[in-house]
Amino acid sequence: MELKITLGDGKKVSTEIGGHVITTDQPSKYGGDDSAPAPFDLFLASIATCAGFFVQSYCNNKGIDSTGIDLTMTTKDDAKSKKVIGFVTTIHLPPSVPAEAHAAIRRAAAQCTVKKTIMAQPEFVIETEVRTQ
Repeated sequence: MELKITLGDGKKVSTEIGGHVITTDQPSKYGGDDSAPAPFDLFLASIATCAGFFVQSYCNNKGIDSTGIDLTMTTKDDAKSKKVIGFVTTIHLPPSVPAEAHAAIRRAAAQCTVKKTIMAQPEFVIETEVRTQ
């Protein structure tokens, strides 16, 4: 898979992926216009929405009405370094979801591909290339 990244005005950066364009910006305190999510915000959203997708898929496959189900995700931050050291995803279920499905729904959320990729500790390679015109 290839993503094409273009640099915009100010602190804006866009990515073209699968026929979609996602634009990011930085908050005002970092010199941006705060016109779009910051890249780190999209990183967090990708984890949370991936978990949500797996919960939704599980409910659809098992005939469980997903109305009223939502998720929240919070970060666990190291007080000293201020770095993120963990993530807590909470799946909020309405009373209509049978108690015997709760554990399976948690397992479904844990199947998130984004989470699994992060946990596999992929290699990051940064290269430069001079364009020939």
